[in-house]
Amino acid sequence: MDFVLRPAEQNDIPALSRLCIDSFTAKFGHLYQRRDLTAFLDETYSPKAIDAELANPDRLFHLAEQRGALAAYCKLSLVCGFPEHARGAHVIELKQLYTDPALTGQGIGAALMDWALAEARARGADEMQLSVWSGNQGAQRFYARYGFVKVADVHFWVGAQRDDEFLLSRLL
Repeated sequence: MDFVLRPAEQNDIPALSRLCIDSFTAKFGHLYQRRDLTAFLDETYSPKAIDAELANPDRLFHLAEQRGALAAYCKLSLVCGFPEHARGAHVIELKQLYTDPALTGQGIGAALMDWALAEARARGADEMQLSVWSGNQGAQRFYARYGFVKVADVHFWVGAQRDDEFLLSRLL
């Protein structure tokens, strides 16, 4: 199916916020207490939070549209979130790569991953890191196809719940 990749813009904030919330909730919402999930979603994916992220020069958002609707997004951080595990001198972190749950498996995530790797290289990065929930074998297989390997165990907090995650890395 055809889709268009493009950078995020201010007028994308409402749709991007909705996609972030829907994607995270569909994949991980069952793991958390409602109070913790609601607070996390508001803090991380509300329109206000997305607006602040778009304004941050250390963040890059790239979107995939299908038939004029937002289908997926990718967010890069130009600042390494796990410097204690860095193998490269200039590390870029893949913060998120989420697809509308109904559109998974159509090549959209792969196109965004290709963009992310090319963007990292264009910016002089020699390593890309990302964290993935230890129970998300599908995502782990996806990243392994791109040459990412586990370099550390890390943690991700949603409210009072600590998730065990794997820090994956690929030298570029």
